[in-house]
Amino acid sequence: MTATRRLVWNYALDQAVEHARRLGRPLLVMEPINVDYRWASDRHHRAIIDGMREHEETLRPSPIGYFPYVEPEPGAGHGLLAELAAHACLVVTDDSPVFFTPELVRAAARLEGVCVEAVDSCGLLPLATADRTFGTAYSFRRFLQKELPEHLLQKPSPEGYQQAHDLKPFQALPEEIAARWPAASARLLQERSALADLPIDHAVGPTDWVGGHATGVERLHRFVDSALPRYGEERKHPDANAASGLSPWLHYGHLSTHEAFQAVADSEDWGPTRLSQRVDGRRSGWWGMSASAESFLDELVTWRELGYVYCTREPDYDRYETLPDWALDTLEEHSADPREHLYSLEELAASRTSDELWNAAQRQLVEEGIIQNYLRMLWGKRILQWTEHPREALDVMIELNNRYALDGRDPNSYSGIFWVLGRFDRGWPERPVFGKVRSMTSASTRRKLRLNDYLARWGDQPSLSSPM
Repeated sequence: MTATRRLVWNYALDQAVEHARRLGRPLLVMEPINVDYRWASDRHHRAIIDGMREHEETLRPSPIGYFPYVEPEPGAGHGLLAELAAHACLVVTDDSPVFFTPELVRAAARLEGVCVEAVDSCGLLPLATADRTFGTAYSFRRFLQKELPEHLLQKPSPEGYQQAHDLKPFQALPEEIAARWPAASARLLQERSALADLPIDHAVGPTDWVGGHATGVERLHRFVDSALPRYGEERKHPDANAASGLSPWLHYGHLSTHEAFQAVADSEDWGPTRLSQRVDGRRSGWWGMSASAESFLDELVTWRELGYVYCTREPDYDRYETLPDWALDTLEEHSADPREHLYSLEELAASRTSDELWNAAQRQLVEEGIIQNYLRMLWGKRILQWTEHPREALDVMIELNNRYALDGRDPNSYSGIFWVLGRFDRGWPERPVFGKVRSMTSASTRRKLRLNDYLARWGDQPSLSSPM
């Protein structure tokens, strides 16, 4: 369990349970996290360990065995999967296109003497369905409208682990494995202070956000009940608090797109017969739901899965050179344009700029691990204006986002970062620095959005030391 970190609505777990039942063998869920991945910190570790704690408690009375492994030092986990596989007749793992999951899948594929299956639980549309890379949300939306209907009736089991009630109980890890690779201690699963013992970045601390499926479902239903009806009109306004806030749970795999979709569909009393028959790429009207529900599904399904498809088909998804030719040409043509300010990575991380609104967004990112959706776009556009070259702007956005954001290191967040530089967009009237890439300004943003409460909370405060 490396990307789809949940015990329900999980195709990989469904597949493992079915194999265990068919073969008459016990099932072990091993959920690992190493310490030497890039941007490893208390924040990201705690988010994953929150889910581990929930999984350990949930599976304690189950016939399914559970093995949470938190690597104590770099390299300590080397060989663990191979040793477990030597005792197994089958290995099932998650298939996901970014960060360390592809490397883990490749490592699993090298196992000898055992069958290995990688299962995609990333979204509503199976990633293997996409036959090409899509350059715009419009073109991908047309593809979805054609291909998705036949998949909508297929979904992972909401019961998940509860299907395993009749499996042969898992007894215990072999002694030699348990001794060399001990499971995460109760202290590490329960106490945030225990992270101090790990060789990770302690400067990026946990936030008040709590990971796990239970908190994700609570947030999902609170959003559907109270904010979804006004999502379409108010989601871009920070003071309206109409955004879903689900992206961290989706990123860590604690919540399924299928479950989120089902909650929205149930709230709309929706069935597949309400789908439009047209295939025209238009943003609204296809689902046969309310305008707010369709607006949310365009983010949850179209934009999120567009990013997953892109990262699956383009292994260099995080490289500057993968921008569209028109964007590369215009950014390079304007790379020598004068900048109003140039800020270092350290100054940007510490919110030390002349722009109060940008400082507020960065301060929210550092302290809460999120940025309000609309302001996240402005955040990136301003970084483009404040760095010497667009390539540097990209490096800064990736570093700040992946270091601090709870939903960083994700196909969806890479889509947002690269959209700032022209991916999935079109040319606009030419401007200094931006060229034909879409521009945004803090002044226009302040005119468009309701920001009084947001700035009262996150606006400029006495200078802080650099959090880098």
